[in-house]
Amino acid sequence: MCLASSSDTFVSAKSSSPTVASKKDRDLEEEEDLKSWMHKNGLPPCKAGDIAFSVPGSLVVTLERVLGNETVAELLTTNKLSELACLALYLMYEKKQGKESVWYPYIRELDRQRGRGQLAVESPLLWSESELNYLTGSPVKAEVLERAEGIRKEYNELDTVWFMAGSLFQQYPFDIPTEAFSFEIFKQAFVAVQSCVVHLQNVSLARRFALVPLGPPLLTYRSNCKAMLTAVDGAVQLVVDRPYLAGQSIVVWCGPQPNSKLLINYGFVDEDNSYDRLVVEAALNTEDPQYQDKRLVAQRNGRLTIQTFQVKVGKERETILDMLPYMRLGYVSDPLEMESVISSQGPVCPVSPCMEYAVLNQLNTYFMERLAGYPTTLSEDEALLAECDIDPKKRVATQLLRCEKKILSRCLEATVDLINQLPDLSEIRSDGLKLRMACSLSIDLILDGPLSGLVDMDIAVDKLKTDIVISVGRLSWNFDDQIVSDQEFIGSLLRYLFIFLTWYQSHSARTILP
Repeated sequence: MCLASSSDTFVSAKSSSPTVASKKDRDLEEEEDLKSWMHKNGLPPCKAGDIAFSVPGSLVVTLERVLGNETVAELLTTNKLSELACLALYLMYEKKQGKESVWYPYIRELDRQRGRGQLAVESPLLWSESELNYLTGSPVKAEVLERAEGIRKEYNELDTVWFMAGSLFQQYPFDIPTEAFSFEIFKQAFVAVQSCVVHLQNVSLARRFALVPLGPPLLTYRSNCKAMLTAVDGAVQLVVDRPYLAGQSIVVWCGPQPNSKLLINYGFVDEDNSYDRLVVEAALNTEDPQYQDKRLVAQRNGRLTIQTFQVKVGKERETILDMLPYMRLGYVSDPLEMESVISSQGPVCPVSPCMEYAVLNQLNTYFMERLAGYPTTLSEDEALLAECDIDPKKRVATQLLRCEKKILSRCLEATVDLINQLPDLSEIRSDGLKLRMACSLSIDLILDGPLSGLVDMDIAVDKLKTDIVISVGRLSWNFDDQIVSDQEFIGSLLRYLFIFLTWYQSHSARTILP
């Protein structure tokens, strides 16, 4: 027999009945604890087998229960008023009633948890400005600020909820939300609800978000398990996916959430999270003369003009390869090539070594700049996490940064590996026709791109003499047969010319990586 538990709640080793043992001091004995309250209000004894617990509908808080009418609940959520805001408002009103509220034991437990996750860390939504600096370099910092602004907008709409929901108006006729509760109180309630709400499947809209006693935050979330809370015959039950010994914490699946969501929603990071991912955004340049044609080609291949690519952990190389056709599209500038791309049925654009190098070099620079945006290196993060007395918030933030850096580093490695597979122009030899063909292959493809009109290269080859004339802007070089015969010199010349042209082409890119 097992009972859901966290670091504070364990499976009883002495009794087959569900017994909760806490490491923290209990409230006064005369106050009803959460377990006793649940049994009093309909929680049946835990059954033998794989069912850890089954919570009856009378102990589950949903929008339908809060607002008293499923139609009103659907109307509110359709109008972009979140379920979390409605549930938070309801709990604030109930908390205001104190012990007279039927939900008092449950609310008291939520207050004890204070929205902290299984690592005893609050969501970054409640962190101070200095604590948010622990996330410098991570896109999560901007997500937190954006979510906080969204919560403030929710707060400003609370009065609308109160006026529209007849059940709330009748129960609390004189307590207008924004007058009864400050924004800070609402924010804390919102985060507490966010940390413990359960998303139920195969139920009506008004029941899909539920507050379930014995659910989070008393449960331990994991990304690599299959057990989850499900709605069954009006109740919510948990069927475990593995055997447990007395004293072991029961774990449940938190859904396919990346670590950024786990931190914001629940205050923890799972370093074994197979669903972790980062976002890379690329966009077609709207100032490109062929923007409209490229937009049509992108749409035909299931892409947008501003396209996000999900870089999943362990799938970094696959994502880079998936990005390349979209990136190449941005580099096409020759109208004839564009017509060929439009008439083709696939996403493949003409590829030259120079264009491919420019595309990969742009990606290489992008990943290097993202890694440079962190104030610490990966090795410094490892050393910091090895310390024992690190602040819990800084620890969980560093865990997140380390996961992000590992993904970005693998992206960089994959990009560099692809660059190293490109032809090396330093191996070109200056033996007559070979040199001319090599130069023509590289330079002609470049001249068809954005360098057209900037670089002019003439090569005259015969059996007795080889002349090369290179013009870049107002500068011009003329190499006669005596210099051209120096194979080491001509190899270096072509290599540096290739690097320059690639640099220029990458700075004339038609694809934008913000």
